[in-house]
Amino acid sequence: MTSHNTLASFIMQCNGACKCPDVNYGNAWNCYQIEIRTDIRFDYGILQKTSVRLLVNMKKVTDIVYTNMQPWNGKAILLVDLDAFFASVEQLDHPSWRGKPVIVGGNADAHGVVSTCSYEARAFGVRSAMPASQAKKLCPDAIWCPGHFARYKEMSRKVMDILLQESPFLQQVSIDEAFLDVSPNSVNVEHPILIAQRIQAKVQNLGISCSIGLGTTKTIAKIASDMDKPRGLTVVYPGMEQQFLHPLPVGAISGIGPVSQNALAGLGITTIGQLAQAPDQVLKRVFGKNQELMRARAQGKDYSPVESPETAKSISTELTFAQDLLTHQEILRALETITAKTCRRARTQQVKGHVATVKVKYHNRTTKSAQAPLPHPMDNEFELMPILQKLVTRVWNPGQRVRLLGVSLSIARENQGDDFERGFTPPLFDSESPTFAGDSQTPQTKQGGGNPDTSRIRISPASGERLAHAADRIKDRFGESAVYYGREDWTYSNTTGTAPKNPADYLK
Repeated sequence: MTSHNTLASFIMQCNGACKCPDVNYGNAWNCYQIEIRTDIRFDYGILQKTSVRLLVNMKKVTDIVYTNMQPWNGKAILLVDLDAFFASVEQLDHPSWRGKPVIVGGNADAHGVVSTCSYEARAFGVRSAMPASQAKKLCPDAIWCPGHFARYKEMSRKVMDILLQESPFLQQVSIDEAFLDVSPNSVNVEHPILIAQRIQAKVQNLGISCSIGLGTTKTIAKIASDMDKPRGLTVVYPGMEQQFLHPLPVGAISGIGPVSQNALAGLGITTIGQLAQAPDQVLKRVFGKNQELMRARAQGKDYSPVESPETAKSISTELTFAQDLLTHQEILRALETITAKTCRRARTQQVKGHVATVKVKYHNRTTKSAQAPLPHPMDNEFELMPILQKLVTRVWNPGQRVRLLGVSLSIARENQGDDFERGFTPPLFDSESPTFAGDSQTPQTKQGGGNPDTSRIRISPASGERLAHAADRIKDRFGESAVYYGREDWTYSNTTGTAPKNPADYLK
């Protein structure tokens, strides 16, 4: 391992004006983490701070001076992640909140969750998706904000515009995250590191910051973006993929959730390196037909392309309720609302679903889902509802308390399987979706049977399709709240304000 003095000498040789950086040792890669605090002038202004981590020959060195950088041969994928986005926007708009713990989230007394929090709040142990009640106990003096979604949408669009200035190959996976393909070619000859640093500077000029991962695949870029926050840039050069991935835990790969992690641990597989070398029969037991794809990810060889939102493989909506759903009518109202929103998204993107999925989370936080292939492609909630009602009966029985209900339409015909997220398209269900309170007046409960009351569905699919398209035209012109069904009023009037990160929740 190179000593501190040798590493500092390397940097001084690159740029005699550069001061010796702080060097931290002992991370998972047996490499260096170097943070350069200096002013770097670009044509458009000054970047006040940057943190760059490069994995080159298993040593973290810095090319912050932009000279003698190794050529980049191969794909170059960026994952741009806005740092504590909602909280950062609030601190930008409320200067007196800067330097203080800020939490953007729902009602702590009504099953609300934390959408995001500032780094000052994270110092107390607060994290995104944490129950608001727990966050309140950890940080009682935090500044709470229900969220200003129009403002977040505005800032997100400004960031996406910055990314589109660098490359047309953009895949926004949430309101604060996006992949960008900046691979060198005959047209784009600029080094990917320079592009990443220019993006960071432009985002900082907006008054917020971002961390970026750069690698040859989306898997690597995603993992790298989480390595150094805030304002970090972690770079994994071509050829260093396995050295980067193999020491990390299997859970670092998106799509390997707790269920798969436990199954792998039971087989003695806890690191990505072990996963990459596991026998085929072992991977098949856990991942089924996706075994080869997961092995490719573990080996750093999953070259799935950066896809625009129009080519996303699923469209989904879920709602978490402040008061658990108990009755048939409550389940039915929520299901109708969620289905209408999901189909509205599908029509907006001009796609139709081939497979429908219903997800239920109970009061004890256990989750079940049921899915079925559709007889033909659908984007009409009135045609889809009878199918979803049958799916609900497979995962819910009278008396079970339901905290969360979700609906997904798979655009691809293939069944992606449980606990597996193919590619890095938007998650099947966003764990930070809006949280809503239940009805203050308990609806009448249907006596007997385990099926939701279907007598309320009186509109034929053909008439419903005309009605839905008429409502779409009104919403497109006057906004999402211009017209809505009575069931939606029942649901949305009691929102706790937990802010979603799925970009589809911010329809134009």
